[in-house]
Amino acid sequence: MMQGQGARGVQTVSTSFPSLQQSAVQSPQPTVGPCDDPFLLVGRDLETMFTEIHRELEQELQVDGELADMAKYYFDGSGKALRPVIAMCLGHAYNVHTGRVGRAEDSQRKVAIISEMIHTASLVHDDILDHAETRRGKVSVNLRWDSRKSTMTGAYILAVASKLLAQTGSQKVIEILSQVLADLVQGEFMQLQTKQDEEDRFEDYINKSFNKTASLMAYSCQANAVLAEATEQEVQDAFQYGKNLGIAFQLVDDLLDFVSSADQLGKPAAADLHLGLATAPVLFASAEFPQLNDMIARRFSLPGDVEEAFRLVQVSQGLQQTRGLARRHCEDAISSLSSILPSPHRAALVGLCDKVLNRLK
Repeated sequence: MMQGQGARGVQTVSTSFPSLQQSAVQSPQPTVGPCDDPFLLVGRDLETMFTEIHRELEQELQVDGELADMAKYYFDGSGKALRPVIAMCLGHAYNVHTGRVGRAEDSQRKVAIISEMIHTASLVHDDILDHAETRRGKVSVNLRWDSRKSTMTGAYILAVASKLLAQTGSQKVIEILSQVLADLVQGEFMQLQTKQDEEDRFEDYINKSFNKTASLMAYSCQANAVLAEATEQEVQDAFQYGKNLGIAFQLVDDLLDFVSSADQLGKPAAADLHLGLATAPVLFASAEFPQLNDMIARRFSLPGDVEEAFRLVQVSQGLQQTRGLARRHCEDAISSLSSILPSPHRAALVGLCDKVLNRLK
């Protein structure tokens, strides 16, 4: 399963994201009617998802009610459930293409639910490592309880997700989604380190973005294409859709850290700088302002580093270049869908790229 990761050259682009629909898949788009929103199209598939996750988390426990409360804490329906929506929408699109409508959905839905559980477990561990105080508008799990219990809670969620993964009945799907867990750990280790070679930093950033964010989207899409009995090339195309959409999502997330208020983000602005992390806007800006390289190397640890780095990014081309790179990844995601038949779900996957690019617009 080649991941094909690596940085791409970018050029300065406009500061807004025009619609990608006109440059979408080249084959004619179907008439999809008023409902081409992926969240609406798969809403019925996922409407009981959190209830089911609660039940799975509870039934494994013999005694500890506190662990149940902690494990269910982030499964409160306040998240966007983007990852299961992507996985389920892609599954439907591929079922239309392969003629598996009505035969693969149950297993694909399980993949979608597993993706939400893995994502949420990663949020628990992220909040512990980052000493977060809030998540989705409420006190973070590590602050409400403590870091040791939260660490075990994240591991427990992953254990229950692994049990569900075994229930998919597909050895191939088990192998595919198991890779996500390895990638998440590698991504966390990469985040703890800073490349001293300036030329390697951007490639390292893209690889870390894949491991921490895009891997789960890519392999969930790949798994559901396998369950749809797609060809080897079509399965790889599904992977490429999730990979490119995931990297674009992370790029936009890192962009918003510089252009959105804390209220909009649901977390403090410039949070990554405070954590010592150099994301795409900073890395692009360092080409214009080489003094940023010393700040990156010391992880913005000196007084005034965060404020000065934030200022330099704002006056550089870094934000525009980050937008440009995110758009290119979305265009690549859309191109990967050209091999499957038109359907409302395929159209919704195309539209999802616009939604990712224009978050909080």
